[in-house]
Amino acid sequence: MTAAPPAGTITIAGKTVSRLGFGTMRLTGPGTWGDPDDRHTAISVLRQAVHTYGITHIDTADAYGPHTVEHLIREALYPYTEHVLIATKVGMLRPAPNVWVPHGHPAYLRACVEASLRRLGAERLELCYLHRIDPDVAPDDQIALMQALQDEGKIGHIGLSKVTPEDLRAVSGELPIAAVQNVLNMSDPFDPALELCRDLGIPYVPYRPFDAGALARSRGVSAPLQWLLGLGRHVAPIPSTSRPLHLEQIVAAAAGEA
Repeated sequence: MTAAPPAGTITIAGKTVSRLGFGTMRLTGPGTWGDPDDRHTAISVLRQAVHTYGITHIDTADAYGPHTVEHLIREALYPYTEHVLIATKVGMLRPAPNVWVPHGHPAYLRACVEASLRRLGAERLELCYLHRIDPDVAPDDQIALMQALQDEGKIGHIGLSKVTPEDLRAVSGELPIAAVQNVLNMSDPFDPALELCRDLGIPYVPYRPFDAGALARSRGVSAPLQWLLGLGRHVAPIPSTSRPLHLEQIVAAAAGEA
């Protein structure tokens, strides 16, 4: 690293990482579909996040593209240094641009994990989220499969995305949850899981911190990001961008320099 971690550090999935993470959802084509318009810039942004700005929490999903961003991460950052946490998510079908369909059948989840391991070139997924709890599949079956993959050494730590407090209480009673990833921003500021995560000692990773860019346009970058960081030391936002200048602005805002 060539810079101190923006906004300090947090422990997620057993690693001390930068509290400001980098979300990779925007490193695709429109509709989170296909390749980015400028592959070279996408790879450059990933490298700048880690090597220039000291961001060591990189968040992705097999559904981004689908598969596009996991390939980009490997090209940009492999071999991964020990201090970098690559978090991915599984359990989502992508039949078309902007279409997201939860699919939690255990055989599908297993196939997703195996494929992510290959695309990322990893021996195990250090942090793997269940992208959604599929309402059409028994939750216990989905969680049991994730736990089985953890027991096999293919997943290091398990996270949950877009979960209710009821979901979190039920699952965390059965196995340790390394992180929770829900929508939270100044436009959508209420999530009861935020306080439950604090009580349970679980890092809370808010996605869409700029409300898909609407807050950045109306409020700037600093106010929405500082609002999130002020909600507690367990909060670790993952803003996403495909533009080097925007990344620089985000880092400055997190460090209180903007």
